[in-house]
Amino acid sequence: MGLCDDLGSMKPIPRLRRWQTFLIAAGCAFLQVAAAAPFEDTMAQRMLACTACHGPQGRAAADGYYPRLAGKPADYLYHQLLNFREGRRVYPLMAQMVDPLSDAYLLEIAEHFAGLEVPYPAPAPVNATRQEMQRGEQLVLRGDAARGLPACAACHGSALTGVLPATPGLLGLPRDYLNAQLGAWRTGLRKAHMPDCMADIARRLAPEDIAAVSAWLATQRIPTNTHAVAPSGMPLPQRCGSAPPPTGNRR
Repeated sequence: MGLCDDLGSMKPIPRLRRWQTFLIAAGCAFLQVAAAAPFEDTMAQRMLACTACHGPQGRAAADGYYPRLAGKPADYLYHQLLNFREGRRVYPLMAQMVDPLSDAYLLEIAEHFAGLEVPYPAPAPVNATRQEMQRGEQLVLRGDAARGLPACAACHGSALTGVLPATPGLLGLPRDYLNAQLGAWRTGLRKAHMPDCMADIARRLAPEDIAAVSAWLATQRIPTNTHAVAPSGMPLPQRCGSAPPPTGNRR
């Protein structure tokens, strides 16, 4: 427990990169939680390594950086785990955790969190002007045809709770997280399978557009039905890439 003791007392740890320190911190948090629970060999207990950062039952961390996992579409969560493992999303802590896991087990993890029914917190207030909020509402609900920007709702659903099988909801996410992800799409730090529709859209967004979209989304109340909805049957404004589901036995 020497490294955990160093972390707990805020002592510097020589020769460790920041991401390695994060990985150790996550492991220490997992050990602390697991030590208090009897061995069950369940997905819930295995996922303590995830909820140490993502909050109990994947509700999201209080710091606004680690997003909610609970209730998101399983295909979306599966694709993101693949993206971390294969380098399309860059975060060494996640990459190290999922690197040894098979496609089938990543899907099992995704299905576990997708099946969790836990309430969302009330939206937090944000510091934004009325003009920013109006611009954010326009982009999210109606888009900007003059600039070739489709509405977020055109893909993420009119209720913004996501569309099956793999489009996530946009509500219940902190503004800082939304800013970080849209910025990562825009700069190429975050990628997806080709054709990468989100990267294409994010590159058309100015920084002030991202600030407006994130402010408006972060202040919206979650509807009673938080689940992703079935596809409407209407054609999407852009084609997005996807990964085939795994075959074979789980784990």
